[in-house]
Amino acid sequence: MIIHQWGEIEYKEAREKMQAVHTLAYEDGQNHLILCSHPDIFTIGTSEKKSFDVDVIQSDRGGSITCHSPGQNIYYFCFQVKSPAQFYKKVISAFEAFFIKYLPQVKYHKEQAGFYIQNRKIASLGFRYSQGLSLHGVSLNVDVDLDFHVQVNPCNIEGIIPTSLVNENLHLSQEMVNRVLVHFIEESFYDTAV
Repeated sequence: MIIHQWGEIEYKEAREKMQAVHTLAYEDGQNHLILCSHPDIFTIGTSEKKSFDVDVIQSDRGGSITCHSPGQNIYYFCFQVKSPAQFYKKVISAFEAFFIKYLPQVKYHKEQAGFYIQNRKIASLGFRYSQGLSLHGVSLNVDVDLDFHVQVNPCNIEGIIPTSLVNENLHLSQEMVNRVLVHFIEESFYDTAV
């Protein structure tokens, strides 16, 4: 697995660079994982038709509206995918392993495409598949400005509010979260015993 660390990067620039990594992954046959974060922005997926009271950028991923901001860790997967269902299962498994270790009350909800503590959403997922490869990925709120995030319901789901690791009293640096999650992603995708 080849890891790209971009730090904080504008969403539009990241999307262009992700397309370049997608092309590279197609050519070299490797799995590429991009670690980054974005300045304050709302993006909407292809399945969302509603308009919002905040400025949004259209994305070609699945899903509805997602908020990005500093303090959020983003994991973009440009992975080789033979079966989207199996790929998705491995992604979920990696993040479940992280939450089991640090915040076991977090649960994945298939119908609402994310990780939650009761009605509080802490991580969002949105993927697209092209030429046998995945695009986009997972955003995890580590220590975000929740006043910015609460301007819309996460994924436009009524009764759902955003939360973060820090808001749930888990104080890990973004770098530490990345280190642990990269380990679990590697374990989920490469451990032949799994």
